[in-house]
Amino acid sequence: MGRRLIGGVLFGVAVYVAIVLWADGSAIAEALGRFSPKWLVLALVLAAANWGLRFLKWQRYLRDLSIEVDARTSLLIFLGGFSMAITPGKMGEVFKSWMLRRKVGIPVHTSAPIVVAERITDLLGYLLLMAGAGLASYPEYQWIFWSTLAVVGVGIAFAGSRRVAGTIAATLAHTPYLWRYKDKVRGSFESTRVLLAPRALLAPTLISVLAWGLECVAFYFVASAWVDGYVPFAAAVFAYAASAVAGAVAIIVPGGLGVTEGSLSALLTGTYQALAMPAAAARGAAVSAVLVIRLATLWFAVLVGLVCVWLFERHMRGAPEADSA
Repeated sequence: MGRRLIGGVLFGVAVYVAIVLWADGSAIAEALGRFSPKWLVLALVLAAANWGLRFLKWQRYLRDLSIEVDARTSLLIFLGGFSMAITPGKMGEVFKSWMLRRKVGIPVHTSAPIVVAERITDLLGYLLLMAGAGLASYPEYQWIFWSTLAVVGVGIAFAGSRRVAGTIAATLAHTPYLWRYKDKVRGSFESTRVLLAPRALLAPTLISVLAWGLECVAFYFVASAWVDGYVPFAAAVFAYAASAVAGAVAIIVPGGLGVTEGSLSALLTGTYQALAMPAAAARGAAVSAVLVIRLATLWFAVLVGLVCVWLFERHMRGAPEADSA
């Protein structure tokens, strides 16, 4: 965990240094000097509200898999997963399954599909936000929308196929060294099929729309801090959702670092220039807004996640480890 976290932080530092150099450090410093902290506070509050909604989704998934854990510990586990948000595709959040195993003994392969279901419904939520913000107004980004939607659709069909699960399990059963994993793979597919069944997708996806919509609102207010009045709301929502999708699709990049920031900076720079802001000032203000919103969302979440992992360890100290099936 420590190595992954340190690696993600160092990669993030490198990304932000590169962005600052691209946008001109003096322009960023000048823009940040004019930024009112009240917008950062608002963004932090909206980010926390986002977590509250997503916790409801987490609790639903636990119920769907008949995993029983008290609400306080469940919240610590859910938030503790944020400590791994700066891993490729955020899949390091499978760390939550390890904590669940320690607490209630549920095998990791049974609960790990929750993280997959979270990522898929989050992506669907972002895609709906993109569409609602006016996808037709950004024809150059439509390919990202449609290709991501297609990949998600194929992934859901793949995960829900009993034939695929049976084929993979049968292949593993006849493969040296890997045969011992056949039952775990079959169990993971069973959990995934429950979580991604068509009737089980609607409510979690709507929760994702509301949750990530709150962060879009936070970005709208932060981005508006450098203009007279406000930036167009639809433009802010589209930029935030599209850049989040781009970061999620770049699954090998820890936490979407660099891809998300670069996409969001470029889209917001264009919006500022459309509002008659000079090019250099627009780049400086856009990068400043991106730094603030990522601090209030991604890095704040990582910090809270680390605190919750520490609290979980204190909670488990001296407690007997649950037996895993």
